[in-house]
Amino acid sequence: MKCNTLFAALFMVALASTAVAQHNHAGHNHTMPGQTMASELVRPVAGPHGGSLKQAGGVQLETVVSQGGIHMFVYDRNGQAVAINQGRGAASLRVEGNAKRYRYDLLPDGKGGLTAPVNLSQIAGRQIEIDVQLVGIESSSGKPLSLKEVATVPASEMQLAAAAIARQKICPVSGKPLGSMGDPVAVDVNGQRVFVCCGGCVNTVKSDPAKYAAGRPQITVATSTAADAQAIAKQKVCPVMDEPLGGMGTPIKVTVGDKPIYLCCKGCIKKVQAEPAKYLAMVYGDQKGSGGVGSEGVNVGDFSIAVTSSTQADAPLITRQKVCPVMDEPLGSMGDPIKVMVGDKPIFLCCKGCIKKVQADPSKYLAMVYGGGSSGSVPAGTEQVREGIFKVSAEDAPFIAAQKKCPVMDEPLDAMGGPYKVHAAGKAIYICCPGCAKKIAAEPQKWLAVLAQQGVNAPTLR
Repeated sequence: MKCNTLFAALFMVALASTAVAQHNHAGHNHTMPGQTMASELVRPVAGPHGGSLKQAGGVQLETVVSQGGIHMFVYDRNGQAVAINQGRGAASLRVEGNAKRYRYDLLPDGKGGLTAPVNLSQIAGRQIEIDVQLVGIESSSGKPLSLKEVATVPASEMQLAAAAIARQKICPVSGKPLGSMGDPVAVDVNGQRVFVCCGGCVNTVKSDPAKYAAGRPQITVATSTAADAQAIAKQKVCPVMDEPLGGMGTPIKVTVGDKPIYLCCKGCIKKVQAEPAKYLAMVYGDQKGSGGVGSEGVNVGDFSIAVTSSTQADAPLITRQKVCPVMDEPLGSMGDPIKVMVGDKPIFLCCKGCIKKVQADPSKYLAMVYGGGSSGSVPAGTEQVREGIFKVSAEDAPFIAAQKKCPVMDEPLDAMGGPYKVHAAGKAIYICCPGCAKKIAAEPQKWLAVLAQQGVNAPTLR
């Protein structure tokens, strides 16, 4: 009871403050006739669900943004919840830096609120602008309510950890890429988290926290010796200049953690010191050393994979492919493209750092370059998000990778909670959000043609 009394008191203070503000700004109401616009409270007050409160038409509106969608709650002047069983609304959402808007219906959720369920996890940490329109709210005298809100989609603990790992990149003890030894392990160092590649490095960090607090490995520079000859022969070329080791004098040995990288000359040292993770990956690969400099050929599942430099004879194929499927960079922008033969099909890459990605998942990159696989068909789908909109499965993955963007919004397929699958004249089209389905259903051939113009062959439904 004390909690409810305090909440009601906060509402009364907020309402009084807003009334004064409205009196002092008479004549500056820019709402449409018959519509009540929510105004910000002079002192922001958090609602009982942790959202922000604004006043409109004699009621208080609480907006809660989560990774699961947008939630609205309505209260009267005394802070008591208003029944919204007959209420409806729409939320128009715009992501910071993007001019496009996405519309979602707000419907009663059976728990006292209006909800637009949409997966916002892909834009966690991003600021969004929301325009809300509500109708059928009992205490609003039958007038529509309008609300503008700016919020940030909260990041989950897992996403915060993933972002920290992505920033740190490598283990400060071993110098290995984080993730190359399984899930990274977090170590508390003076109140901040430092990630290491495995449990074996934890005690090393704890024994000398000041040394590892920055989350970067120790880097030492020396001239290579005869004892390094075997390692130099295995590495073959400098990862910075792509020059043969020994071609510019005795190779330089840069040790990142416990991993040596050999360079053609002293001029390359600063590059490795600035981006140690990049060059560790080029020499050792992200997965058990695969894909490093000097790799010749490997077998992955049913594919034989060989790596060579492209030649003048490859020019027409490079022109047709245009961009690297790993980095989405123009071919030739980082030197001569790398040619990776997956079976009898060439894939051209912007640099050697991309080799390991193709070796790890050749089917994915074949689909991106040549279209959706050999079968060219996917299951129609049984699990519907809404009528006619289906969840995707593992079988859809290569076709999603090949399509890349939603043909309606021209957005990445995972930009707004997707991808989702819709049926179009016996074929599957992937979309970024449920709002795009109606347009494809109305003109399926139009959107199949749009994909065809982009070089995408939509898979057949089965």
